[in-house]
Amino acid sequence: MNLLIKGGRVIDPTQQFDEVQDVLVEDGIIKQVGKNLAAPANTETIDAAGCYVTPGLIDMHVHLRDPGLEYKEDIVSGTLAAVAGGFTSVCCMPNTKPVIDNKAVASYIINKAKTEGFCNVFPVGTITQGMGGERLSEMGELKETGCVAVSDDGKPVRNAELMRRALQYAKGIGIMVISHAEDLDLVGEGTMNEGFTSTELGLKGIPRIAEDIATAREVMLAEYTGAPVHIAHVSTKGSVRIIREAKARGVAVTCESAPHYFTLTDDAVRGYNTNAKMNPPLREADDVAAIKEGLRDGTIDCIATDHAPHHLDEKDVEFNEAMNGIVGLETSLPLALRLVAEGVLTLPQMVERMAVNPALILGLGRGTLKAGAPADITVIDPDKQWTVTPEGLRSKSKNSPFLGQTMKGGARFTIVGGRVVFGKQ
Repeated sequence: MNLLIKGGRVIDPTQQFDEVQDVLVEDGIIKQVGKNLAAPANTETIDAAGCYVTPGLIDMHVHLRDPGLEYKEDIVSGTLAAVAGGFTSVCCMPNTKPVIDNKAVASYIINKAKTEGFCNVFPVGTITQGMGGERLSEMGELKETGCVAVSDDGKPVRNAELMRRALQYAKGIGIMVISHAEDLDLVGEGTMNEGFTSTELGLKGIPRIAEDIATAREVMLAEYTGAPVHIAHVSTKGSVRIIREAKARGVAVTCESAPHYFTLTDDAVRGYNTNAKMNPPLREADDVAAIKEGLRDGTIDCIATDHAPHHLDEKDVEFNEAMNGIVGLETSLPLALRLVAEGVLTLPQMVERMAVNPALILGLGRGTLKAGAPADITVIDPDKQWTVTPEGLRSKSKNSPFLGQTMKGGARFTIVGGRVVFGKQ
């Protein structure tokens, strides 16, 4: 299919583009970016006037719950939510049932995504077999099957020697290790951030240092082994400082944070709101400020949603019993655009954090509008006004702390491999 996207503000940091141009797509590939391009025969034209045209957004941290937990989400509903949010590619975490620690499960996800999904799906395999934290998974087999990284996300690798070996082995075969940085002994029975709000609510708290100590360990192991490591869902000012200092020393560490960590504080838990319960937990105002500064100065490389759908019955319970996590694929883009409106990020920087850097870190061969690249494109309407409602969310699960809020900005068209998968003229 041929496609001409006309008159949009093309923002591509990989080519230092930020001006009104046209984008021509032929046979699923970017053919040309330029001004006043002519449409060849049999070419569909999209009017992108007033919109931003960017490389397809990439979410490197989602939970699709498929296989085994399809009552929460599956590849079909999860990728539909993704394209509605402007994402052309997602990387799905391995804590499914069974977990992604072997070729069979990884192949199932890849094949189902190709036949039934709306966007590209790249599986992340486990670091350890069964996510048990005792023996390394067959990382080479996972990579050969199509996994783009390994992680025991949802659980830290508690044994430092095992994590050291994981980093060394992963470096040897060229696959990224994504760390869930958390000291479970410090977490204990905590259910939210340790601080004034937890004390007032009578809930056991999780101290910041549970994340900070684990982040410091991963940084030190990466520095010692010379292997790269990626820190997932950074939420504390301490972790931002540790990573910033490590990068200054030349340590091969990258990281991500999620929109809820630069948007909300633990005040959102008031009323025992289980839709504000997640892991790591929402922190305090100085942590939010540190996350924003980390995104601004490049310490935090990526914005990733940690999209974690749960059934209503798993959230409509006492706070201590509720599952951790929120859905985020459909609210990530407008929340990131708030950072642009606030002057925290420029538009090109936002695109770097949401498309360019995830592709580079995981070696996806995407995140660009260069000629010859796959035609994964997001057309963003910055003035789109919409309200977050359970009925409006495409995800099977509706566990969002932003329900009822008005959002500004969103995807007008999402294009995967040259095919319009979301949006209508």
